[in-house]
Parts: sequence; C-alpha cells; structure tokens
Amino acid sequence: MTYPDPALVAPAVVASGARVVEPRQFATGFSWPECPRWHDDTLWFSDMYTATLKTLDSSGNVKIAVDATGRRTPDGVPIVLGGFGWLPDGRLIVVSMHERLVLVHGGRDEDDLQVYADLAPFCPSAANDMVVDADGRAYVTQLGFDIFTENPQVASSPLIVVEPDGSPHTAGAVGPLQCANGIGISSDGSQVYAAEVLRSRIVMMDRASDGSLSAPEEFAGCPFLPDGIALDEEGGVWAALPGGGHVVRVTGDGITDAVPIPLSVGSTAACVLGGPERSTLYVMVGVEVYDFEKSAREKLGSIWTAEVPYRGGATRP
Repeated sequence: MTYPDPALVAPAVVASGARVVEPRQFATGFSWPECPRWHDDTLWFSDMYTATLKTLDSSGNVKIAVDATGRRTPDGVPIVLGGFGWLPDGRLIVVSMHERLVLVHGGRDEDDLQVYADLAPFCPSAANDMVVDADGRAYVTQLGFDIFTENPQVASSPLIVVEPDGSPHTAGAVGPLQCANGIGISSDGSQVYAAEVLRSRIVMMDRASDGSLSAPEEFAGCPFLPDGIALDEEGGVWAALPGGGHVVRVTGDGITDAVPIPLSVGSTAACVLGGPERSTLYVMVGVEVYDFEKSAREKLGSIWTAEVPYRGGATRP
C-alpha cells in the first residue's frame, strides 16, 4: 500500500462543502502513533515502531503502559503492536501484527504478555487493527499482503473473529475485504464498520446478538485511502486519510466535517473521540511509515486535537 504523493493531493477537494474544524498540535515525540483508544478517562495509543502502548494525560504526560520490546519474530521483523481493547475482566488484549497473534496483558508488569489467540491459520500476512465488544469478542482486520515489500501481491482477506474463549475463526458471512484497516462498533452494538482501504470506502456490517456479522454493504466512499476510524453516536464515521491531509466525517450523504492536518508534519493515521464528553477528536499523525528505524529514531510523530460537535457515546473503540 502506497499513500498518494502529497504533491498530487488537493486538500481543498477533501473539504469541499464540509464544515472545517481547525485542530491544534497537542503532543510530539512519537514514531508512528496509531490505534488510539479512550479508556478510563485517558488516551491510550500504540507507538508502533517502539513496540509499546502508551498513555497520554490531559497535561501531556506520557507513560509506557505495555512494553513488547523483549519479544522477537522468527524472521526478524520488528514487533509492531496494532489494535487493542479490554476484556470484561479488565485485561487488555492487543494485536502483534507481524507475529500474527493476539496477546493478553496481565497487568502486573509492562512486559507481561502472553499469547491469547493465534491468528496465523487465517492471516497470511500482517494482522492489523481490532475492536473488542462488550462480551469480550474481538474483531480483527488484516492487510492481506506485505506492504513493506516492493510490488506486493495484493489479495483479499477476511475479518477474523476471536471469541470470548480465545478461539479464532473468520467472519465467513462477510467475505474477504481489500485491505481492511480501522474498525469500530456502533453505540447500540448492531453494526460493525471497517475501512476497506483499497476500495476507498467504509463498509458496514450487521452484528447479531451472538456477535456474528452479516450483510456487508458500502456505508460511504472516501476521497482517499482510509486508515483508522472512529464512530460517533449520531451515526457518523470519522476516517483518517493518510494521503489526503485530513480526517473526515462521512455519512451516507457524503463528507460533513473535515479536520485538516498539514501534510508537511506527517500523515493522518487514526483518530478517536475522547475527552470528558467524548467530543475531543484525537488525531494520530505519523512520519516514515516504511522505515521502522528512522521513524523510531527521529520521533517526528505527533498527536493533534480538535473540538467537534459530536460525541463518541458508547461507540467502540
């Protein structure tokens, strides 16, 4: 997956007809920040190329909450932590993308990580983002191909469901998606939304009371490749557009709101609604997605905020 050349992007096209909400830079000093979550009145996120999950408080203080730097992959690819969430008993589970595992953090020490689910039988390449429902069931997206190889063989791939007992399987009724990325659950739990990157759209699926997914359909198109997403309680989906210089709110009627982030400072990778009313949009902005070492060394990634007229409510993540 290659993001569009910023020189070819016309940000005004993205925001045309939309309400523009200006952001401010809140914190800097990260590699490639991703997969933000609002949990226990605190922002959590993956500092991907440092193999850690971190927290950020309202004063800008950063702490390492989960540390996977002691782990190794068989082929030497660096450990990258992707989507994560919490089980009903309070334990945190997190995707280790290139290990193709879901790990569980016991909470005793930062590096206390054990295997919770093996995704490899259903996941030919890197696993990606994840959302966890109220019952402890996890929905995991996957790229379907290795974005770090030249001219990768692109293949459709299914969503993976990890049941509350830790057993994984594919969401067969949904079918394969073209590079699924960000994923979320509506406030009433009846729909699951996912960013289908290579089709530049958001897909919506029905979710039954037993957690099964069905009836996938296009919810909204995106002007550029969508990455991480967040939902609001009024039915909008906020999508980060790494090559588009914006986070946009989309509905079935198109783009309603746009938050511009200068392409000169990095790529908008993901977002979440947090804050006391869950009406603060936190935007993760990364630099050097294809160079793990340089991204971690230079620490040019940043987090931005924007106050928006919508609330996250009970949506997940």
